[in-house]
Amino acid sequence: MNGVTFFLGVNFVVAVCFSAVFTVVATRSRSRRAALWLAAGFGIASLSALCELLVAYTATPKIWALGAFATVLIGMMLLRVGMGHLYGRRLDKRIAAFFVGASIVLSYVIYDLPRGTPLQAFSYQSPFAIVLLDSAFVVLSFRGRQMIDRFLGVLMLFTGLHFLAKAGLAVWVGAGSGAKDYIHTNYALISQSTTAILVVAVGLTLLAALVLEIMADQRSESERDTLSTIANRRGFNRQVQAFLGAASHGQHAVILCDLDHFKRINDTYGHHVGDMVIQSFGQLMNDSAPKRAALGRIGGEEFAIFLPDTDISAAALFAQALRAATMTLPDLPDGLIVTASFGISPVTSAAGLVDSYRQADLALYAAKNAGRNQVRLTALNEAEASDKHVDTRV
Repeated sequence: MNGVTFFLGVNFVVAVCFSAVFTVVATRSRSRRAALWLAAGFGIASLSALCELLVAYTATPKIWALGAFATVLIGMMLLRVGMGHLYGRRLDKRIAAFFVGASIVLSYVIYDLPRGTPLQAFSYQSPFAIVLLDSAFVVLSFRGRQMIDRFLGVLMLFTGLHFLAKAGLAVWVGAGSGAKDYIHTNYALISQSTTAILVVAVGLTLLAALVLEIMADQRSESERDTLSTIANRRGFNRQVQAFLGAASHGQHAVILCDLDHFKRINDTYGHHVGDMVIQSFGQLMNDSAPKRAALGRIGGEEFAIFLPDTDISAAALFAQALRAATMTLPDLPDGLIVTASFGISPVTSAAGLVDSYRQADLALYAAKNAGRNQVRLTALNEAEASDKHVDTRV
């Protein structure tokens, strides 16, 4: 067994393993279709190694040479389709089928040309390069790309250019006098070894992108309250820290909210109605809050809102609107009117966040002690709000 045969075996095993792994990942990923296309791509491409061996050791090299070309190109095209699903740039399947078919016909036409000539070498390698360069464009043009996506895009770009470099290398060092001779050339050894490295690199990077997506989804689920559909305490705290990390010094506000007499609602109407109240109030918060706000259910009937770049007066106006809307929550039993109490504190820095929570909590207790269904600011801000004609009571 020569070195080329060894690398063909390696490429086959690696591609099959990636196909199996992407199939498993598809069962857990929200990008299930993308993962299945990637699995199919690696699975089809793995067959090219077997075709290359059959070229060298059977009496019908032409059909197996065309099979090697076709399986690699179809595998790459399936990867491109999968990446289109993953990065939101779908490929027209009719165009893909036409391109693959035309390329296979081209491969058939150039089969009898002298190997290692510029026309033969570049005609053979260019379809691979085109598919991979298009894949690189799909990834690099994706607006929401992360570091792993940038790396994947650059890797796909390099891999596509590598096929053009292989054509140049074939012209320079020769690729054998015929298809059967390919496996015994130094060019084949270089070609298969670099392909093995790039197959592993591309496969691992695509796998990492999907695994990171799964991890992000699991973190999102672990930080989300399923009843209210807003963040739980951990998710809320992480969002607040992210906002403060981006703008640590500035005018921000935190609002703590408590649904009034919630235990009485559960005792009178049943826990299923209590759940309906939580769901409706969570939906109200989602519909009412600015897009950049952090929303969280931090306890049974306790909620928190962080408003970045918002002064205390604007926060009080928002809380008053939310308080009024709470009294008209939809789809509740007749006669049930839900009210809520609010406490507000300014936040000026990450270091003072704990104290801001404490001040907002004191303001919330003041609202409840004053009869509930009210908005209260910290004691130091009540006078300021009054000067600006912001009503902090019912």
